[in-house]
Amino acid sequence: MTALFELLKRLFGGTSAEDRRAKQRPRVRKGTRVLIIDDSTTVVTLLRRMLEQNGYEPIEAFDGESGIEMAKEKLPHAIFLDIVLPGMDGFAALRALRRDPLTANIPVIMISGNEQATEKFWAEKIGADDFMKKPFSRAEVFARLDRVFG
Repeated sequence: MTALFELLKRLFGGTSAEDRRAKQRPRVRKGTRVLIIDDSTTVVTLLRRMLEQNGYEPIEAFDGESGIEMAKEKLPHAIFLDIVLPGMDGFAALRALRRDPLTANIPVIMISGNEQATEKFWAEKIGADDFMKKPFSRAEVFARLDRVFG
């Protein structure tokens, strides 16, 4: 079975769980804060657990307004920001974050259940550092963080 797996891996370029675990990642410094701004308790809980398991310090907000206040107060090292939020949407929140000198340089990863190119375009035009679509995998979350911290 292992020989078959190795053959398939070579043919299709896949990696095993062992290969992924052995991959060097940027070392997470103790106290690396990541703000999650999303109105879905499921998404917030999932991201919080992933981040905690990997040594990050997650902070949570469930709407754009409180997310902006939390960003100013806690000064996170990165932000996951949903586009569709109650009240102020993610685009308006991103604009506000970019206009404030306290938060202007914090890396922002926009997240959305709608993967249309227009959302990605606007997120990047307004100043997002990256874009991640829902549903997302653990590997994608950490690949995005590696990219903004790298």
